[in-house]
Amino acid sequence: MRPFLGVLLGMLALPAMAASPQLDKLTLPKGFHIAVYSDAVPNAREIALGAKGTVFVGSNDAGKVYALTDSNGSGKADKVRVIATGLQLPVGVAFRNGDLYVSAVSKIVVLRDIENHLDDPPKPEVVYDKFPTETHHGWKFIAFGPDGKLYVPIGAPCNICDKGKDYAKLTRMNADGSGLEDVAYGIRNTVGFTWRPGNNELWFTDNGRDMMGDDIPNDELNRLTRVGEHFGYPYCHQGDTLDPEFGKGKNCKDYTAPVLKLGPHVAALGLRFYEGSQFPANYKGALFIAQHGSWNRTRKSGYRVMSVRFNGDKVASYDTFIDGFQQDEKSWGRPVDVQPLPDGSLLISDDLAGAVYRVTYSP
Repeated sequence: MRPFLGVLLGMLALPAMAASPQLDKLTLPKGFHIAVYSDAVPNAREIALGAKGTVFVGSNDAGKVYALTDSNGSGKADKVRVIATGLQLPVGVAFRNGDLYVSAVSKIVVLRDIENHLDDPPKPEVVYDKFPTETHHGWKFIAFGPDGKLYVPIGAPCNICDKGKDYAKLTRMNADGSGLEDVAYGIRNTVGFTWRPGNNELWFTDNGRDMMGDDIPNDELNRLTRVGEHFGYPYCHQGDTLDPEFGKGKNCKDYTAPVLKLGPHVAALGLRFYEGSQFPANYKGALFIAQHGSWNRTRKSGYRVMSVRFNGDKVASYDTFIDGFQQDEKSWGRPVDVQPLPDGSLLISDDLAGAVYRVTYSP
């Protein structure tokens, strides 16, 4: 195995050494507060909410999936259960009709009626097992769309390569695993997508390629307007930059440009629209984005949570919401996903500190 590839695969597949949450180092807008919801979720990744208030968290910690419960309404999980073990990088979780769907690289499995069996979880049942087996961009954020279908990405199995329409795309299937179809192409590695309330448009982050320098390309915020749309990878990056190898003879105008450039190498991951009423009114309809942070940049970028506000379909602002997960080029935390709760607070997962945080607002 080539040295760089070995290092990269290790970075992708191996659990990070957990750091302790250092919330005193974080900065938030005036009136916002952040607290630990649970610090017992090693390598916490995607968050999904159950119908009875359970917070499900995928991870890349020994193949475990977690269930967090706040039984007394304190705003902090008082019980953390492991509800599945031995799965391959089960970072993605999605809840539907009482069942929890979990991604496991080449498979999607389901835990049936899980909220009624948190103390005696059922054996994972395979829903689909024909996704590629590569682990390079092989772990999967998953989510059910307004159409009732499960959306599953297939990342590029490389930093930069052209595998046609077999990789670098977003797919969807029925809840029983049937009817798999392609939705969009030219997506290097999306680890976050969601649907905008009101019009059900799909929005997603995409991580740009490496080894083109510190400042190119940007990660992307994209919006899907039609099935079959192509977002450029590996030919065009950030909507306006041809790839030095695969861009020859191509034109960026032939691909869908991002709605917003999110910054170079920030590793933009989970994102959700905010529809709650606890935060100030100007956050209604805003999009929160977790930025996991760079790993190969001269100076670190990302390591924060951003907010995007809109004027219709146009971006009105792109601001830092939470900062301070790294100082002086040393990081203690790496945000992965964001998930609003029914009470209007916001959960944030952190795979480096092995924690989930809860953000509240009180003037």
